[in-house]
Amino acid sequence: MEDRVSHRSRTSACRILAAVVGAAAVTLGAASPGVASGHQPSTGGRSVPPVPLRVATYNIHAGAGEDDVFDLDRTASAIRDLDADVIGLQEVDVHWGDRSGFTDEARELARRLRMRVFFAPVYDLPPAAGHTRRQQFGVAVLSRLPMVDAENHEITRLSTQSSDPVPEPAPGFAEVTVRAHGTLVHVYCTHLDYRPDPSVRRTQVDDMLGILAEDRGPKVLVGDFNAEPTAPELVRLWGPLADAAPGAGDTYPALDPVRRIDLVTVSPEVTVTRARAVDTAASDHRPVVADLLLRRHTS
Repeated sequence: MEDRVSHRSRTSACRILAAVVGAAAVTLGAASPGVASGHQPSTGGRSVPPVPLRVATYNIHAGAGEDDVFDLDRTASAIRDLDADVIGLQEVDVHWGDRSGFTDEARELARRLRMRVFFAPVYDLPPAAGHTRRQQFGVAVLSRLPMVDAENHEITRLSTQSSDPVPEPAPGFAEVTVRAHGTLVHVYCTHLDYRPDPSVRRTQVDDMLGILAEDRGPKVLVGDFNAEPTAPELVRLWGPLADAAPGAGDTYPALDPVRRIDLVTVSPEVTVTRARAVDTAASDHRPVVADLLLRRHTS
């Protein structure tokens, strides 16, 4: 269970504008892992309407379904059916290997769905024998809204590419800032460590919260957390963020799910009106989609 609009540096200090492909948050507060509720701002006694946003998270299993057959058309169709404004994807191959036909899945999905994309590699390796493109694997964010900024942050990771890995900073924690009807919202996409030992995930949670605390305004963190919301290593999330979909259903494995490890989480400025896991076998995970209302925020 495991990573492009523009290729980012491996440091989290550099920021670039996201490239466009195809034709087309954290204020700390007291919350528990339940649905977040926000309050509409007012101006001179006048209610300012909130901004609607549909977000989703989906571990796409490198384009292979629960049947382990690579079929990017099927993946694209499952994403299209979510009808989301912004989607965080995990396990995205970019020229990675035979399992996905050395496809640039980030760009290809963006092209098929006519969306913008930012790809944040966890791994960036030399080309495979007989190929010229670097092998990359990580997370991506698709958006039909304008991307104002994008960054590939580092968090602590335990590499799967080393025979004797040690926890160390590595990229693959994506952040994009999108403009939704004049309101800026930070959307983050993550994929946490899958191993039984929770210690790396606990450190990753601390790393992510540190990054989120640097930003203002509405925030949405989505991803494959490889842990259920009640897991001790996730406890520090609940307060700065809230679980947007506590009743949405389990997400893994896709055909007969028994664990809810694919999460949408939101900051206190965000109200959740509906959320659900979607029954599809286009991956070994089920996607989660959530309808949100954002307090208006422009900077």
